[in-house]
Amino acid sequence: MMRTLAIGGFLAALLLFAAVEWAARREGSRIPSLADVCAFVMRYEVGPVPVGRIGLFGFWWWLGWHFLAR
Repeated sequence: MMRTLAIGGFLAALLLFAAVEWAARREGSRIPSLADVCAFVMRYEVGPVPVGRIGLFGFWWWLGWHFLAR
C-alpha cells in the first residue's frame, strides 16, 4: 500500500514537472525553464564562494545517495 502510494506520488511529481517544463518552452512564456533556473542557481555567489554550485552539487549527491546507492 505505502509503496504504491510512494510510486504514485513520484509519478505525479514527474508529470507536474513535465507539464511545467512544457509550459515554460511555449512561445512567449514567462515561466523559466529548468535550464534557466539551473543557470541562475549556478551563478549565485556569496563573495568568492560559489554557493549555488556547491548547493547544486550537494543536491545531486543527496539524490544519488538516496535513490542510486545500494
